[in-house]
Amino acid sequence: MSNRRAEWTEGGSDNSAGGAGSVPSVNTQGAAAGHANGGARQGSQKHIEKVVLHYLKRKGYRGAENALRSDAKLIGQESTLGDLAQAFPGSEVGSDASVPNWILFYNESEEGNPDAYNQSYGELRRWIDSSLDVYKHELYAASYPVFVHSYLDLLMRGLSGKATEFMKRYGSDHIVHHGKVIAVLKTLTTKAHAEENALSRLYRDNKYGIRMTRVGFELLLAFLQDHHYTLLMRTVNQHLNIRTVDGGAAVSSEADADVGITGHTQSQLDHFNGQDIALGSVPLDPFVRDEVERTLQGEAGRMVKDATAKEASELLDTFAKVRQENAASALSADDAMPMPPPRGVEVAQQIADLKALRKRVKLGPAALPSICMYTLHNTSSSLTCATVSDDLSLMAGGFSESYVKIWSLKNEPLRGFVGTINPMSINSEEDVDSIREKTSEPYRKLVGHSGAVFGLDISFDSKYLISCSEDKTTRLWSLDTYTNVVCYKGHNYPVWDVAFSPQGFYFATASHDRTARLWSCDHVHALRIFAGHLADVNCVRFHPNSKYVVTGSCDKSVRLWDVQRGSCVRVFTGHTGSVDTVAISPDGRIMASAGEDQTISVWDLGSGRRMDTLTGHTGPVYSLAFSQEGTLLLSGSADETVRSWDIKRSSSASEHPI
Repeated sequence: MSNRRAEWTEGGSDNSAGGAGSVPSVNTQGAAAGHANGGARQGSQKHIEKVVLHYLKRKGYRGAENALRSDAKLIGQESTLGDLAQAFPGSEVGSDASVPNWILFYNESEEGNPDAYNQSYGELRRWIDSSLDVYKHELYAASYPVFVHSYLDLLMRGLSGKATEFMKRYGSDHIVHHGKVIAVLKTLTTKAHAEENALSRLYRDNKYGIRMTRVGFELLLAFLQDHHYTLLMRTVNQHLNIRTVDGGAAVSSEADADVGITGHTQSQLDHFNGQDIALGSVPLDPFVRDEVERTLQGEAGRMVKDATAKEASELLDTFAKVRQENAASALSADDAMPMPPPRGVEVAQQIADLKALRKRVKLGPAALPSICMYTLHNTSSSLTCATVSDDLSLMAGGFSESYVKIWSLKNEPLRGFVGTINPMSINSEEDVDSIREKTSEPYRKLVGHSGAVFGLDISFDSKYLISCSEDKTTRLWSLDTYTNVVCYKGHNYPVWDVAFSPQGFYFATASHDRTARLWSCDHVHALRIFAGHLADVNCVRFHPNSKYVVTGSCDKSVRLWDVQRGSCVRVFTGHTGSVDTVAISPDGRIMASAGEDQTISVWDLGSGRRMDTLTGHTGPVYSLAFSQEGTLLLSGSADETVRSWDIKRSSSASEHPI
């Protein structure tokens, strides 16, 4: 399933920094100190003053320009740095030159020297290798964007041979954490490639986030300044967004230091993750509450006390506890998502949930879950996605041949209704059976898409199935008639994933066009467009209260969106590869994400902080799911294993040791 997504898409806004913000202080005497005679010294001094005059004029500092022209009695046009390069011998710019002059001369006169990149970056890596272990993780993380921009700079200057040599020498240093990006960069061999490639533009148009300790950051700057590595200094200044963490604690891993490209500054990320969010449960509908109580009371009040009446009485007690817990944690009426009027199916579903709740066992090391596994034969590489209904009665699979196939897990015939149903003619089960199709097959094939089917989901009541495809559309299928009901269009590129809300009325889609969208079953146009990711949105899931949507992207980030406002309220960074799957615990407090970096990150939605990183898989992780009581997390990986993780939350809202 990993080959279904494009590698990268075009980046966002331009965050690169260019010119200086104030007039620099330039020591015009230092560069001329090596001249043997006064005439040469005076000539060199005039050259430098004209270069400074050229700089001031180019930057628009009119007052400083006029003052320098008057004080130095400069007549005629200003000089360029090319003129200065010809005026100075090669040994002139050396240890005696002042740092400002050296930077001014080097940046525009010698930065095209390809050996400067190899030498300076090589020395940087050797220095990191010999540095203290406590700072190595963050320094290695900071060296990665420096490497990328050094390589791209060589390509942009037309030095393809030197760029290839640079990649061969240092590219292997970053394969472990950034193998996919390195593989793409290796395919860029010319200036035209660097200008046109979406990944290259993403890196050149956005700053790369790095998390470092203050000591580690100061050590890096001191090294670059002491060795006069101005090319690397410029890269750090223009293309890195470094956030120093509070306290003296070291960054524990390279993944923890690597924030990546988010399209936002750290202050903006702090603002996102500092917003108040409502994670409470969905308030119980008054109609459903009254109908459930009336139904259970009717069964419990039978004259003959049979097993059904006893069970109903126990369910009433359980329902009273559920109501009490719901009242304590439910959203307010203003915060809750608007829903259509409830139907009878919600009452039956609530009673079924109560019965399941009474039988539920808290899973863990002492109570492992039972496992039922299914194998789909003869699918080869054509099966792209699969899902199972909440009542475990149906399984659906999407195929690259543009169709959806549904199987009955109870091995019962899937017989749809034929023609139009007249309710007045239905008086018994036999009447219902008579208007169904005459088939004995426990599977059905749904045909309608014109491209590979990449995502599927079944509604909570098993009445509808939603599918998304390479053909840019999403289709709603009736599981009563096994026909296509609605075709939703709006995305401009293939749609990678789709998910129903827990109540089934809304659904969300994720696409190659870098957006996720919110839909309702009764509207053919999207209700909300969630835009902010810098690359493909690979996966999407609803929060249990339907108020929020979680998305994972190729830009290595996960975002939490407010459905009603359409705005981003959390940004989770730290993955070193594409995020391919996300899951939210049933209580709505914890979110897990995983993908190509072979790790699972567990997040506290309330604070926006990562609680833990689960490692063990040796291949990309493509699926995650929480158990019903939220104590176990299951993960499926391309390493051909399914793992069960024990998740135990502490009493603290922000600390959840695992």
